[in-house]
Amino acid sequence: MAVYFIPLAVIILFLINQLTSRLCAQREIPEEKQPGVFRTINVLITILLITSYFEVLFT
Repeated sequence: MAVYFIPLAVIILFLINQLTSRLCAQREIPEEKQPGVFRTINVLITILLITSYFEVLFT
């Protein structure tokens, strides 16, 4: 299961980062606040992916 889930999680995280970059550009978020935005979104998505993996693993 991990063979499929880990590459998929990496792709999802990459796509979310691209969308976050577009959001920062569209909303004109200042450069000094962008690392905080990326960090927050990456941590939340990583938590979501880990809990999804455990849910699939134990179901």
